[in-house]
Amino acid sequence: MAYETILYQVQDRILTITLNRPDKLNAFTPTMQHELIDAFDCADRDDNVRAVIVTGAGRAFCAGADLSVGAATFDRDARGTPLRRLPDGSIDYSDPQLRDGGGQVTLRIFKSLKPVIAAVNGPAVGIGATMQLAMDIRIASEDARFGFVFSQRGIVPEAASSWFLPRIVGIAQALEWCFTGRVFSAQEALAGRLVSQVVPAEQLLPTARALATEIAQKTSPVSVALTRQMMWRMLGADDPMEAHRIDSRGIYERGRSADVREGVVSFLEKRAPQFSDTVSEHMPSYFPWWDEREYK
Repeated sequence: MAYETILYQVQDRILTITLNRPDKLNAFTPTMQHELIDAFDCADRDDNVRAVIVTGAGRAFCAGADLSVGAATFDRDARGTPLRRLPDGSIDYSDPQLRDGGGQVTLRIFKSLKPVIAAVNGPAVGIGATMQLAMDIRIASEDARFGFVFSQRGIVPEAASSWFLPRIVGIAQALEWCFTGRVFSAQEALAGRLVSQVVPAEQLLPTARALATEIAQKTSPVSVALTRQMMWRMLGADDPMEAHRIDSRGIYERGRSADVREGVVSFLEKRAPQFSDTVSEHMPSYFPWWDEREYK
């Protein structure tokens, strides 16, 4: 797929996705939505991609939704895409057209089989902030700014951020940022645990690439894919026994794999491991465990 609003570049088993509307501060559009989803689909299918970095072109990460439509930006009916109605005339909330575009992006990132690092190079507000929440690690430039600005636009948090944000930063911090809708600094983001590091602008991508390289060169891709989903999915678990069930399956299945044999032998031989299992062919039979309809 040829992309209009993003760049897709793979080097040294690291995919860099760059939001690429610099003249519009990488404002989010429906085209960008579809292209980001496609990019993560491609990444999951490509065993040469071991980690993903997402960043922005120019001086912004993403300035939020493109507001060039004006007052009708968030009004689907006014934009000519009316929703399906029930016989009594009320809205049919099951209509797929109702789905929030930003949420479709974050849910696709949530399902990623590859670890995702946000390299936040500049302003990131609205969907520019919430799309990062399904990414695993967020590193910010000193020039970065963040804003969950929805209350100042008269709408509500989107992109499933009411699920993600409190889990990352805690409910009190999440509510403060969303209630006020203020734009805040990278240092405040660090203090609030939204990002793990703040670095000078010129060190942002090298820092992100160094972390991605460590993952790509030293770890089992199947182990990382399973670990990513285990950690995220257990955030919604009711009891640690749910984690124990999945841990036990994982230890059994992976314990008899070629990767584990290589991991143990390479350690004993004091050499770097050469993992051969791939995400495309060697995910265990119980995956994905969270939806019985998807059991293999």
